[in-house]
Amino acid sequence: MKKSTITTVAISLTLLLALFFLLRSCVIQNTKPEDCKTIEVKITKIKEGTSYDIVFYDDGSDFYYINRGLEQGLNLDSLKTKVLNKTVTLHLAKIMGGITSEHISQMALGDEIIFTEFN
Repeated sequence: MKKSTITTVAISLTLLLALFFLLRSCVIQNTKPEDCKTIEVKITKIKEGTSYDIVFYDDGSDFYYINRGLEQGLNLDSLKTKVLNKTVTLHLAKIMGGITSEHISQMALGDEIIFTEFN
């Protein structure tokens, strides 16, 4: 094999491995409170997103989501009754080097936990 072919294969494998680890670091599983950023936000709109997600909007331009929330037994109407136009506490999962995602790991209204992924 020529040296340039070996170099090309090595670079390709390195890029493939880097892409694999990058994508793997964006998967959110088994989050813990210490792996999250906690914020308080007033919920002004709730709607169904793609893939059965539940999307919550604040009074600004931000949004947050519960991944596949409708499949997990959550109901849009009851969530609207419970949290719409109220301030909730969100635990947002951190990904890849500590970047905060919009993925809700836990939602609470006062002392009541509305949703949690924490064990």
